[in-house]
Amino acid sequence: MAKKTICKSSTCDQNRPDFAKLSTTARAFLEPERTILGQVPTIAITPVSDGRRGAYEDNLARTWAMAEKVYDLLLQNVRQPDGSPIRVVVAPEIVYGARSAARAQQYYATQGVGANIWVGRSWSYSDELMGAMMGIGSSEWQQCAYGLNQTDRPGAVWLKAFTAAMDEKKRPIFCVYSPDLEDEEGPLSPFVAERLLRFARSAAAVAYMRGKNYLSIGGVSMGIIGSDVRRNIMLEYLGMGTVFVDQSLINGRINTGFYDREEAVKASKFLRQFKMAFTNKASARRNGFSDEQLLETCVKMTLIVRDLMNGNPKLADSAYGRKHGFTADVEYSQGTNAIVAGTQGQRQWTDYNPNFDVTESLLNSSFDWNGFTGARVIATENDSKNGIGMLIANLLSGGVPQLFADIRTNWTPASIKKATGVDVEKICPRGIIDKRNSGAGALDYAVDIYKLVKGSRKMSIQEVWQAISADPALQEKLIAQAIKGTTYMNAALTYFPCDGLSSRFTTPGGIPLTAYRYNVIGDQLTCSLVEGSTVALPDKVASHIRRVTDPTWPETFWTPRDMTSFEYMSKIGPNHDGNSFGLLGADMITLNAMLRIPVDMHNIAQKDIFRPTFWDRCGGDDFRACALLRPVYA
Repeated sequence: MAKKTICKSSTCDQNRPDFAKLSTTARAFLEPERTILGQVPTIAITPVSDGRRGAYEDNLARTWAMAEKVYDLLLQNVRQPDGSPIRVVVAPEIVYGARSAARAQQYYATQGVGANIWVGRSWSYSDELMGAMMGIGSSEWQQCAYGLNQTDRPGAVWLKAFTAAMDEKKRPIFCVYSPDLEDEEGPLSPFVAERLLRFARSAAAVAYMRGKNYLSIGGVSMGIIGSDVRRNIMLEYLGMGTVFVDQSLINGRINTGFYDREEAVKASKFLRQFKMAFTNKASARRNGFSDEQLLETCVKMTLIVRDLMNGNPKLADSAYGRKHGFTADVEYSQGTNAIVAGTQGQRQWTDYNPNFDVTESLLNSSFDWNGFTGARVIATENDSKNGIGMLIANLLSGGVPQLFADIRTNWTPASIKKATGVDVEKICPRGIIDKRNSGAGALDYAVDIYKLVKGSRKMSIQEVWQAISADPALQEKLIAQAIKGTTYMNAALTYFPCDGLSSRFTTPGGIPLTAYRYNVIGDQLTCSLVEGSTVALPDKVASHIRRVTDPTWPETFWTPRDMTSFEYMSKIGPNHDGNSFGLLGADMITLNAMLRIPVDMHNIAQKDIFRPTFWDRCGGDDFRACALLRPVYA
């Protein structure tokens, strides 16, 4: 045998960086292909089989056929918030023992895998297969196992043995098994497909959040506990970082002209397409702004918040800066890689500056002056707990804009009849919640997006939004209807002495809508979620509620399913909630289980609840299971 030469020189490393060159390289804004930097959510499919000679060969083709069906299902149906598909990778060979498991793990380590779906139609040696997910970071992977329900081979026996092994090791795993015998020659059964998609959507959302940031612009607003941005909560439960900037930075950028001037011109022109109701006199505003100055300042604030979240290469461009009268700054151009942000607004800011209603309404919408751009997530009054929910629902829905709302008033049919003389018992027998947001609602909620897509009432919200995201004609209809249905109105000077422009619209009735709220109890994050639908009230009733509350704010009248509006109002945590088009409750329960966040209130049918088998070992007690497992990143 030839003697091996051991290289002791660093020059033998073919991948060694050129440190001398790096030390003389000037920094710059390196524009990425994606607005948000990070690993594309990647799910592995790991087929498994009995390794015995003859048994393996007998299962070979049909096991790969199972894996192929799962692969196609995920790629066709699971999307990132920008509409692009997630990544799906497959083990290099069927895993049937310790070495084939190690080979799969070695491959997954190079692919940025964040979740894994085991696929099996036969008996397999459960404990030995775990080498495919025992590497670094695998305790943070989300795990699912799909065993075929058929009589040829005992897929169910492997499935139960495997999930029992995972439960013993306190490694939660989701179990997919059809209640009916499956036809291997046909497509996946609806039950199996629904469970696999629920797992994949939730796992992709978990992976997408990890390593991104929450941007806190300002601090606590008016003593609201949701505005207390808790670093460790973000880290331990979501795997996210937090970045804090003082609101003085916004004024500093306005005063020095450090914003995108070309975009400001486009944004101002776009905003003027909306109906405007300037009812306040300039002399009544504490800052003395004219109507034009008010609009222009709101636009500048919007651009600056966007740039603080995602960066802007123009701000690093010296030539562009000289042309527009500001000093380029590479550091400030980078942004914070934030997938969610909050603006403090009230009080210290709004006592001397316009409010953030234009900023929040435009950035939370699916479109802006550049067309259909996809929604960002911005929490009003820096309510980070509401921002968490808006982010999660945005990711689970495949990018649907989210509605930040006040839980303003509970109206029962009796109270409505007493106030207006109108009987609404048949329209909303359980009452309504007036979700009158303080001026900053996403403009998409002026539209019934379901009416844009043919056959949408039989579709999931993910399918509806995917159809809109793929069709420029539907996007143009959405934007046109939102502009037509929205009026920007001056703010109430009592609350906002320097004024603002609130997005005033009424959400159409009959739209499925999920309401949710994340709460912090001590150091524990919990979630409340309730499905329901929007309500179209008679004009006399809507006009009365508008007049006695605030006629300048966007309004959404909503009724919960299977509970009264009073029950919702009395049991929900704080004064804000988030809302999403569509019925997302079951998906949110699955994602919360992944992150070990117990759900303290919901109205989801038991048959739709999908959690890891570890929950069964805990008697179905969500709080007990989450307490035993602790947050994923703790």
